[in-house]
Amino acid sequence: MAKEKILVVEDDKDILELVNYNLTREGYEVVTAKTGEEGLHRVSVENPDLIILDLMLPGMDGLDVCKRVKSGKETKQTRIVMLTAKGEESDIVTGLELGADDYITKPFSPKVLVARIRAVLRRQTADELEKEDVVTIHDIYVHAGRHEVSVGGKSVDLTSAEFNILYHLAGRPGWVFTRNQIVEAIHGDDYSVTERSVDVHIVGLRKKLGSSGKYIQTVRGVGYKMKE
Repeated sequence: MAKEKILVVEDDKDILELVNYNLTREGYEVVTAKTGEEGLHRVSVENPDLIILDLMLPGMDGLDVCKRVKSGKETKQTRIVMLTAKGEESDIVTGLELGADDYITKPFSPKVLVARIRAVLRRQTADELEKEDVVTIHDIYVHAGRHEVSVGGKSVDLTSAEFNILYHLAGRPGWVFTRNQIVEAIHGDDYSVTERSVDVHIVGLRKKLGSSGKYIQTVRGVGYKMKE
């Protein structure tokens, strides 16, 4: 059975070789790029299952690449793992808000990198095989299997994180979830994400839902819920 294809976008030769070696050893098909522009070209040609993306790239930086990939009709479901020396929370939150699925800061353990990639790809498989539910609440329609959302019959384009949060909240209206519970539900215990990023995703989700964003309610001191 063929392994998934992974695109590594990294301008540091030593890191690129290290990642390439470890992923190839695990049986993944690996393609590489050293600039953001080359990475985007590779995405269109190779159609990778996952992208390992450095943020600090010559020319177009990683955040711009992430934004382009996640805004593309044919590429928006492509998984992205950010690999970066920029560990500040603001950079991490920005990347996650753009739709990245995980991040790893340098220096890193190759074993941890492989484990995190496996986790992201497992989530992708689970989404494809298990999420066939349709949730309808108020004027919000969510089709998990098709990864589609509409409000009042009009399609709404959400990032992967925004979609998963909406699906989780809408599936249990009236139930209050803490930020940690939301993180664990949509990413699993192995996913490193700050509570602050949940707030950012909620803000973006409400905005995209328009007037229906009011149904996602803040429970002060606890978390969030979908109004019954």
